[in-house]
Amino acid sequence: MGKNKRLSDSQKEILAEAEFAFNHLNEDDVSAFTDPEVNVSDIDNDTLVEFVELANLLYRAGEQLISDEQYDFVFLEELRQRIPDHPFLHTVEPEPPLETKTVELPVRMLSTEKAYEFESIERWAKRIAKAAEDCGADFVTLVFRATPKLDGFAAYDDGQMLYTRGDGRRGTDISRVFDRGLQVAGDGQRGLGAGEIVVSRGYFREHLADLFDNSRNFQASLIKEKELKAPAAEAISSKNAVFYPFSLLPSWQGSWQDLWTSLATIIDELWQKTDYDVDGIVIEVTDEKIKEYMGATRHHHRWQIAYKRNTETAEVEVLRVVAQTSRSGRVNPVVEVEPTRLSGALIRRATAHHYNMVRQNGVGPGAIIRLSRSGEVIPKIEEVLVPVEPQLPKSCPSCGSTLIWENDYLLCVNNMHCPAQITRSVEHFFKVLGNNDGFGPSSIQKIYTGGITTIPGIYSLREEDFVNLGFGPKQAENMVGQLQRSLVEPIEDWRFLAAFGIYRMGMGNCEKLLGVYPLEQVFALRRGEIVAIKGFSDKIADAMLSGLAASAELFWAMYGMGFNLVRTPLAAAEVAAGDGPLAGKLVVFTGAMQQGSREEMKKQAKLLGARVGDSITGKTDMLVCGEKVGPAKLKKAESLGVGLLSEADYLALIK
Repeated sequence: MGKNKRLSDSQKEILAEAEFAFNHLNEDDVSAFTDPEVNVSDIDNDTLVEFVELANLLYRAGEQLISDEQYDFVFLEELRQRIPDHPFLHTVEPEPPLETKTVELPVRMLSTEKAYEFESIERWAKRIAKAAEDCGADFVTLVFRATPKLDGFAAYDDGQMLYTRGDGRRGTDISRVFDRGLQVAGDGQRGLGAGEIVVSRGYFREHLADLFDNSRNFQASLIKEKELKAPAAEAISSKNAVFYPFSLLPSWQGSWQDLWTSLATIIDELWQKTDYDVDGIVIEVTDEKIKEYMGATRHHHRWQIAYKRNTETAEVEVLRVVAQTSRSGRVNPVVEVEPTRLSGALIRRATAHHYNMVRQNGVGPGAIIRLSRSGEVIPKIEEVLVPVEPQLPKSCPSCGSTLIWENDYLLCVNNMHCPAQITRSVEHFFKVLGNNDGFGPSSIQKIYTGGITTIPGIYSLREEDFVNLGFGPKQAENMVGQLQRSLVEPIEDWRFLAAFGIYRMGMGNCEKLLGVYPLEQVFALRRGEIVAIKGFSDKIADAMLSGLAASAELFWAMYGMGFNLVRTPLAAAEVAAGDGPLAGKLVVFTGAMQQGSREEMKKQAKLLGARVGDSITGKTDMLVCGEKVGPAKLKKAESLGVGLLSEADYLALIK
């Protein structure tokens, strides 16, 4: 066994500042999990999630607990296999809170979609081509840009304030690092937007490696130290520690054909272009219209992808194929294989996608398969080398109901009484709600086993009820307190709606929907009203209406409990293309707004027919200026002939 590490005093301090709650872990657990040979399959779901959150928090704060390889390929991988729709996997991994007060970011700072093989980049390019066709653009003439992905501390500089990335929407003010003398890389100007706080690789090796475990550890010291210590002050004064805006990074630009033809060479050259730690190459399309059209998930921009190096394969024997029922009723095959080490992780399971793949390819006990593993991606079956006669389940492993085929999937239609579908739907509700602790898979299973099978039923439980269900007195007290917290703590109305797990109604679509219709009207919407909203097709609308009808009773029962909902700002109406003063215009918002947050104004502008950009280019039609706008941004707008409007002028225009 490897050597276990205990939490250091500085790590404990970070966890205390972040008010990290040890609900399922203890320090002995943390120490045991740092062992490279730890068997993660023995860790229950709640504890696994809590450890992943703890490890991420310490990594973001510069006090890394386990290696990147162990985090990505062991713990995060295990979470992906067990709970693939867990919110932690589909949202921006939060930075640790450096101060108690957070501020809204000028723009959303998202993570980047990752690719570990060229085929994934090619598939991404096909999505770009489809978007170009929809936008009336010629894919052949599009310009693509590739830049190094620096491994630093993400931040955003609007010229007045420097923000941490936080959770992608809200961060903290760390402008003090510029007051301490930190410079923009290459003597660049302030106000160039998103970037990374980084330290020269060569300088770190020569001057800092004996003092800090890694460069992230040092980068965090620049931000959180009240007074700079000598090593940090020296790195800043010598300009070996800088803020590097993404817009100043060395880059390659050209057509898709040129990029694809020389992709390996371009990646190799960009990887060596800077004297900073690089952990990937970011590729993006530069056309603003296509970027606006493609938009983003809650995790990443769709018009951008990052290539990361790490792929290994292995030939293994299948031990068994285990059926698992998801909250949607689909019965998914989990392929258990002989334990083998791949990309630093001990692999015991692989993805087979669906049972039609199992049936067509002969995946079953005794089959020999080739697995590949790329970065965070769950091990997948590359090829079945020796097929066998597959064993297909006839009944649901959770409730015993007869399964039916729906395209490639086996489906359990007993959705009202299937334990797996019920418990996983309840887990989904609490996870997406995100303002409670303690209602993970093991707790939900214990509650369900005790006869409480509905979410309203859980909210009706008292402390003595939890004790009777098998929880300890203190835990029972905490559970009731967390239920009360979820009712009184402010929560966005779109998040509340998304928590019901309605098909095609994830957080992004719910937010978009509630930007047009108030929450109370959603369950009475007609097909045409949904299709009229940009991004909602007939197929999506039909799926949503079916799900809304099935969930209406539960929704109104929960709504009546009085959750503290934060309302999504509504636009007065959607303006058809070609109508209104903003239709077709590319608008950029900058500075502090009085009417509302910039994000709210962006949503409203989009609903009025505008395209919203994050930076000023020659294609920008209008720059809407709030307070404290940097002179560099105004000068750039004037030089490009972009129209300048004050917030008051803009509000008058859209009226």
